Amino acid sequence: MQKELEVNALMEITQAVNNNLPEENLYKIYEFTLRANLHIDKLALYVHGQQWECQAQFGTSKDFKKVKLNSAYLEIKKTTAAENVEFEPKDFEEFSLIIPVLHKDKLLAYVFIKPKASDSEVDITFLQALSNVVLVAIENKRLARKEMEQRAFQHDMEIAKNVQNYLFPKNLPKNKLINIEAFYLPCRTVGGDYYDYIVLEKEEKFVLCIADVSGKGIPAALIMSNFQAALRTIIRKAKNLTEVIEELNYQLCKNANRESFITVFLASYDFKRHELQYINAGHNPPYLLNGKKEPETLDLGTTVLGIFDELPFIDSGLVKNLTEFNLFLYTDGLTETFNEQEEEFGSERLMSFLTDHSKDSLPVLHEHLMNELNAHKKGLPFTDDLTFLSCRVNNGSS
Repeated sequence: MQKELEVNALMEITQAVNNNLPEENLYKIYEFTLRANLHIDKLALYVHGQQWECQAQFGTSKDFKKVKLNSAYLEIKKTTAAENVEFEPKDFEEFSLIIPVLHKDKLLAYVFIKPKASDSEVDITFLQALSNVVLVAIENKRLARKEMEQRAFQHDMEIAKNVQNYLFPKNLPKNKLINIEAFYLPCRTVGGDYYDYIVLEKEEKFVLCIADVSGKGIPAALIMSNFQAALRTIIRKAKNLTEVIEELNYQLCKNANRESFITVFLASYDFKRHELQYINAGHNPPYLLNGKKEPETLDLGTTVLGIFDELPFIDSGLVKNLTEFNLFLYTDGLTETFNEQEEEFGSERLMSFLTDHSKDSLPVLHEHLMNELNAHKKGLPFTDDLTFLSCRVNNGSS
């Protein structure tokens, strides 16, 4: 008769599982079934989610949902009399048996019980089978929920990636006068690097910008999107680059509450005057190649943006008589590409590369540079966003 009751109980709880009931309902059915079918006076069920927690209990003198499971109990792999366990503190001394529940050698739970009478026998096999059915179902629910959350997160990240791609210029010039090639590889799905090319048609100028926000991922991308919007608005109203940098710093301090900062390099080339004006706000100095033996670093400027209400100093660099030149901009993800020996690619290696490949077409230059980076890191992942931009101007006939 007892066996028939237990079989019926297993069938009923299996039906409940198939009906896809919520986890809390399954725990309630589990508790009710044990009370109705087994001679148990006290019970506490500990299940491992993010940590070991009591998910069901009855008849106990204390609330075991507030009692942590000592890690020493994890050594118990078979049904054990509680009196033989000497773990401290003695939180579970009111129970008689400790029953581990396993599924395919994976530990799912611990059931602490005390029979109603000292001579009562509890069907351990039934208890373990019932626990196994319920807990495997709950584990499957948890895994399915986690998978759905991951899919939703990945979907959101893809949307964020697509939105971020709109921040970058859609079309870069590729003609005899000016040729620009850019490469961008976020460390995560979205990143905190940014580059831009803006034409100021009435003044016969163009502006180049490269920037890197502190941090990675979604927070960095959000700050960078605000930066892009501010730059595009300010650049057409400001009288010079100094005003642009000051206003960008103000906007960043206001919007980011000094919790993040941005390194920025901003340059403006005047086709009529043959002049390149620039401000470097704490960014990796770009390289200017204009026929000299070695590339020139463009490092004049100010400190990073977003820290000080007023920038402590601003120096504007100016290069005159500039008609034919190459300008290479990059973020620190390039020079801080590490190999297995924790040796970074470094600025000296980059400068040597640019000197050796100054005559390459820009697509070939970038291809060779990626080959150099991959050869250096030898299969290791990039640990930061990677961005670089090459600008080649041939203004000698103007």
